[in-house]
Amino acid sequence: FDATSTYLSALNQSFLHCPSNADSERARVYTPRNPYPTPSSYPASPSPIFENPAIFEKLGTDCLFFIFYYAQGTYQQYLAARELKKQSWRYHKKYMTWFQRHEEPKVTTDEYEQGTYVYFDYETGWCQRIKSDFRFEYSFLEDSLSI
Repeated sequence: FDATSTYLSALNQSFLHCPSNADSERARVYTPRNPYPTPSSYPASPSPIFENPAIFEKLGTDCLFFIFYYAQGTYQQYLAARELKKQSWRYHKKYMTWFQRHEEPKVTTDEYEQGTYVYFDYETGWCQRIKSDFRFEYSFLEDSLSI
């Protein structure tokens, strides 16, 4: 009897802390990643202009890559990826980088295409490099993003 009442009491207490649907949503309040004391004249939150998709059409490729890699999990990362895709860049899930055809592929099958590509080297040079005779397998193509 004592163990049962203890169990039921603990169960009742646990119902007070059940997760709700709102627990899985990201808070809309901006939390800086690296908080640092700044003068009051310095902006305390990102400009709302970066919520506007039209702004991303005006940004350069380097800026789009920066946003993609350094604003992960944000709406801005999505907008940067969408704009890169509009500019014929394709994201490779295995290498986690962006590729663009440098010329028409020399070999094209249902599973892959092979040829010369430009890719964005975000790890060692933060620059675009050319990869000759590269085999781009379609299974590694991120294609869920709609333009």
